[in-house]
Amino acid sequence: MKRTEKACSGGRCEKDGNGTLRRNRSRNEGNSMAQAVLGVIGFSSGFIVAGGVVALMVGLGIITRFIGITHTADRILWHEDAILLGALAGTILTVFQVRLPLGVWAPALLGLFTGIFVGGWILALAEVINVFPVYCRRLGITKGLSWIVIAVAAGKVLGSLLFFFMRWGEG
Repeated sequence: MKRTEKACSGGRCEKDGNGTLRRNRSRNEGNSMAQAVLGVIGFSSGFIVAGGVVALMVGLGIITRFIGITHTADRILWHEDAILLGALAGTILTVFQVRLPLGVWAPALLGLFTGIFVGGWILALAEVINVFPVYCRRLGITKGLSWIVIAVAAGKVLGSLLFFFMRWGEG
């Protein structure tokens, strides 16, 4: 058996036009190092973004505000675990696109909790930059601020319901 035939014994070779055996290179052989580098870059970027999000949450006081509102400061370890597990579950569901057969009400419940969380972020940011006192002082609003906030919230809920039930987002 010739040397080229031994090298090609795994079925990776084919004969060219002259009858010479040539080894076929897999498309993935040269890309393995590039894939490893891209994996490290992606993993590192994820850590940087996650660190920024956590820094924003701590800086805005979202976590401490939620703990203070719920009067659960004695369960701080539970809150830390819940934040970590929520981030991990969100990452797994986003990256791997896991399908969960939870029925019709699961997306509605997820939307409710996501809306509460994002609303908490928005209100914490607005409180940090003192939007409401400046806004009320410039417009001369002294009474009825709670009704204005309720009207804005109701309008956002009504707009969201119309958007989804009328299917305005579909093409």
